[in-house]
Amino acid sequence: MNKELEHQFVTELENNQNIVHKVCSLYTDDRDSHNDLFQEITIQLWKAYPKFRGDSKFSTWMYRVALNTAITLYRKSKRRPQTRDYDSVIYKISTEQYDPTEEQHLKLMYSAIRQLGDIDKALVFLYLEEKNYSEIAETLGITEVNARVKMNRIKTKLRTIINP
Repeated sequence: MNKELEHQFVTELENNQNIVHKVCSLYTDDRDSHNDLFQEITIQLWKAYPKFRGDSKFSTWMYRVALNTAITLYRKSKRRPQTRDYDSVIYKISTEQYDPTEEQHLKLMYSAIRQLGDIDKALVFLYLEEKNYSEIAETLGITEVNARVKMNRIKTKLRTIINP
């Protein structure tokens, strides 16, 4: 790959890296897993970049590659036995005084979203990123009507998970 193409890729990645971080947050529970997934998505983006034709916005293409990579790795990880990170088992006492309400709400929401299927997670993620249904449909390869129907069903499912 030539230097100009490499420079374009790095610039686009730097400008849109929050997309990858958000996908990683949705599909991982800890910092190490987040970093591993970020690295894997970056590798897949780099491999696919020469084939990026510009038919859609770079960010839309990036969402698609990132979500497909995360879903593929998520499905593979489901085949492995569950393990726990040692640091997550140790109880830590925080001396800071703060209101944990918002953080608890976010954790609850992320926990509920993690219980959804792979495509549903991706749809919620794009919805929370304030993508319109047309962009969501294009990114996920479904119809706009299907995206709307799925989102309404997901909202109901999330309400049930959060408030049984």
